[in-house]
Amino acid sequence: MDISSLQDWYLDSCRRHKVPPSSTVLSWFSKAKVQKSCQEKCKIVVLLNQLKDDDILPLIDVFPEIDSSDIDAVDIFHHESTSFLNEEYILSLMNAIKLKLQVIDLTNASTKKDFLWDLCHVGLPCHVLNLRSSHIQKLNMVGRFMRLHTLNLDFCTSLTTLQKDCFSCMPKLMRLSMCETRVANLWTTTAVLAKLPSLLELRFQNCLCCKDTGPCRASSSEKGKLENESPRSNVINIRSYNEELSVVTGCDTLQASSAGETIMALLSLQESVRVPEVQRATDDTSEVDEVKLSGYLQNLLEASTSSLPNLYEQTQPQNEIQDNDEHPLYVQKQALTNVTGILNKDTWHHPSPICFERHYREYMVASLPSLEVLDNLPIKKMERETSKTICSEYYEYLPYKYNHRESVVNILQKREMGTSVTYCQNSSKLKQPYSCGKSQYFFSRSLSAAKFGSSTWPFFHPVSSFSHISKEENKRLRPRQFEYHPSNSSLMAFGTLDGEIVVINHETGNIVGYNSSTGMMNSILGLCWLKKYPSKIVSGSDNGCLKLFDVNQMPAKLGDTCCGSDAVSFEDFEQLTSVHVNSTDDKFLASGYSKGVALYDISSGRRLQVFTNMHQEPINVAKFAHHSPFMFATSSFDKDVKMWDLRERPERPCYTASSSRGNVMVCFSPDDLYLLVSAIDNEVKQLLAVDGRLHMNFNITSTGSAHNYTRSYYMNGRDYIISGSCDEHVVRICCAQTGRRLRDVYIEGMESGNSIFVQSLRGDPFRHFNFSMLTACTRPTSKQEIVKVNLLASSHYADECCHGQDIHPYCGRGG
Repeated sequence: MDISSLQDWYLDSCRRHKVPPSSTVLSWFSKAKVQKSCQEKCKIVVLLNQLKDDDILPLIDVFPEIDSSDIDAVDIFHHESTSFLNEEYILSLMNAIKLKLQVIDLTNASTKKDFLWDLCHVGLPCHVLNLRSSHIQKLNMVGRFMRLHTLNLDFCTSLTTLQKDCFSCMPKLMRLSMCETRVANLWTTTAVLAKLPSLLELRFQNCLCCKDTGPCRASSSEKGKLENESPRSNVINIRSYNEELSVVTGCDTLQASSAGETIMALLSLQESVRVPEVQRATDDTSEVDEVKLSGYLQNLLEASTSSLPNLYEQTQPQNEIQDNDEHPLYVQKQALTNVTGILNKDTWHHPSPICFERHYREYMVASLPSLEVLDNLPIKKMERETSKTICSEYYEYLPYKYNHRESVVNILQKREMGTSVTYCQNSSKLKQPYSCGKSQYFFSRSLSAAKFGSSTWPFFHPVSSFSHISKEENKRLRPRQFEYHPSNSSLMAFGTLDGEIVVINHETGNIVGYNSSTGMMNSILGLCWLKKYPSKIVSGSDNGCLKLFDVNQMPAKLGDTCCGSDAVSFEDFEQLTSVHVNSTDDKFLASGYSKGVALYDISSGRRLQVFTNMHQEPINVAKFAHHSPFMFATSSFDKDVKMWDLRERPERPCYTASSSRGNVMVCFSPDDLYLLVSAIDNEVKQLLAVDGRLHMNFNITSTGSAHNYTRSYYMNGRDYIISGSCDEHVVRICCAQTGRRLRDVYIEGMESGNSIFVQSLRGDPFRHFNFSMLTACTRPTSKQEIVKVNLLASSHYADECCHGQDIHPYCGRGG
């Protein structure tokens, strides 16, 4: 169909709909005729802000005919001032053209949530889609985008999560840009992106001089120059100056005029030098994660006065690398060290929070083997190899060092057969299963690894729906502390901000025991079950009140007026933050906002002794060992952790270990071999309990916040640790023996700007890869929740899961 016939069709459609022809639409056809006469490409550019509702229906009739007309392409731009248009008509118009729709630009559109939902679930036939909206938090583009090859989601500033099936119908998507979003999760993000079969170019931050996702032009031009050079050795000497850098390769010299060109040149230089995470700077318009950004800037400031850390020291012994100047890691280390002086330039703009994750680039490169360009930097063969090495050093692909996914059915069959072959963790060869380690835990760990590998999105479940159990009483429970029962796998106790003690069956949600607050509202900061007397629990509140409750004497109904008349009371310990019972259930410790701790006798109810001046600053937590009734550890904001022995009359500690920041938390491993120490702002270390020597530093990235109180506990016995902080919405899971990161679990609320953080957490003592966390929120109208997380069961977490209440005044207190 020629253009004149198409115009006649439009006029007929206007008559049928009884609307006058639009002068704007008629001008499209006139311009197309001129382009056709000049033998130019005939393109119609639809600016929806120039149209009215009455203009849309005739166009919906005409646009399907464009596919068989002389028109070569149609672009549609939806601007902010078009908000008065019927959005159902707009979506129908965009889907009317099937073959020749090229670009849809929604970057300046003020679209509603319903329109965005329909767009994501219906799909579009365009080749390029530019979408920007503050309404998108969890992206789930499951509609048919069969022709889409370029997707730009830059500046979707509320976008935090890519849902499991997102991008599932985008077989031709090659280029994806998500700069200045709030996407932060390496694991779920790469799991979604790995399903895109054609993805070649990706960016979460953009190079200063780049407008699209392709490789930086500076990189390409420098590579072209360098390919004409003949390097005489594998070692490249790099020296930096104030405004220029000379790259010397043998006798040949290349000068780069800017820091950006320098970095691009280094990446393309004979594929032998890899530049790691360089400075990701933002301008005044950026709205990135403030906490992570401030921490990153602090790290840069610290790095500017010291040499760049050696990221490869665990790959090969240091002396071997130093002695071998042709070793690739030596070359890279030298390049990284020498290039430090130029990394203070503004190179990357508009980074998403994911860019600040440790080894972000290496993880992306290793996880997406078909990717060719990341953040406008080309990915070379050498970088792919080193990224795999770095990821294997700092991340665990599967639990317990398993490197290959295996189905649960196969593992169960092998267990029934008694003999089988499987991959040994440290070898690519097939071996008998017990050749890798004969252990009673072999099959349980194999099952855990298999289930974990298929559960990128863990299952989130509230311990109870507090709304329904308290509805009759018109009362809302506000948890502040909780503890699993040590011998009954179904029970959990939690204390509230209002001083209540609640014992709940966390499997069914039923209340087992309830004790209301006495008098003034006081937060329960300390809870500890007795082991030999499993119905009894010690509680401590922030006003110093200490009580021993018997669950069997508690009413099993919420709101009962019983105020613990059967409870045993102890002498108060002012400004209390923690309580802990020893292994023989005869004594317990209380610590608080003081420099000492108090020792109580459980049977008599007497306070035996107060140990004063144990630290220079308040002691936040005191913990007994699991197997010795005399040994206990204290953690203090004076940066020290100390081990004590009651048999020695704690006048001086057995030893002292120090952190660089104030200590929030300390706990023993279940076998008492280790101490897990958590200091402010993600300083988490594992010490040998016998003498306090450092066993493992988990190297979790700090945020720069002096109020980011971090708590860590063991999970799966002492195999893994979980760590969360009150200024962050993530729980990090690390191997306790290697320090490798297994996964990060992010928690999110429904509303944009609803900042959620981890108030407390505990590993489930009965279920592998299960833990619970107390989530809280900065919005005072939101509820708070204890949420169970199952890393072995895959599910989308519920929308109502993870809301909270503002409890910042208590963030630094207790465990």
